[in-house]
Amino acid sequence: MYDRRHEMAATILIVEDEHAVARGIQYALQQEGYDVTLARSGEEGLEVATRDAPDLVLLDVRLPGIDGFEVLRRIRAAGTKSPVLMLTARDEEVDKVIGLELGADDYLTKPFGLRELMSRIRALLRRAYGDLADAAGGRVIRHGDLVIDLDRRRVQRGQRRISLTPTEFEILRHLASKPGRVYTRSELLDLLRDYDALDQDEKTINVHVSHLRDKLEDDPSHPAFVQTVRGVGYAFAER
Repeated sequence: MYDRRHEMAATILIVEDEHAVARGIQYALQQEGYDVTLARSGEEGLEVATRDAPDLVLLDVRLPGIDGFEVLRRIRAAGTKSPVLMLTARDEEVDKVIGLELGADDYLTKPFGLRELMSRIRALLRRAYGDLADAAGGRVIRHGDLVIDLDRRRVQRGQRRISLTPTEFEILRHLASKPGRVYTRSELLDLLRDYDALDQDEKTINVHVSHLRDKLEDDPSHPAFVQTVRGVGYAFAER
């Protein structure tokens, strides 16, 4: 049975220079189970957004340094497709139009209620990631920028879709569902009997894992996700 305790929380970046507003939103989101990062300027928000690829960005329009529109423009130019919810203190149609033309996904005018904010966030996450609609809901396993959608049998790192064979996906699914749990090659082979590994032996597990790492890892020789436990088997990295 799939264990929800091993899901990763959706990551949200708040780019807001008003300390009280930022901390209030951060606290509310953390209470809902989200993993929240704060940035206090446009430059800092741009750096974090492009480096960490959060699942969603809450971006204030009026920021010191480069403003929210410029941050949004540069985020999109860099290829980041994370949903962006713009925050503004002014209910001006021109601001909304500019933000949407630059690639914003939604707009919220201050002051706003936390219930409305949560509703908008869930809607954007659902639209962007399907089952990743709540902080820890749905059958999605996350580890950093790796997303494993169990229902759709899809794997992504950031915005890059990773194409896996059925056997590679099943190995990844079993390992990632229980981070830190060591599986022997024999155990993995038994778990794969219903797939295309039926006539294979334990040594072929090594080959499948090698192919999986080639597709998944930045450096397959130093894997960050699928790790070898010498003399035993394989385990998925703990968070």
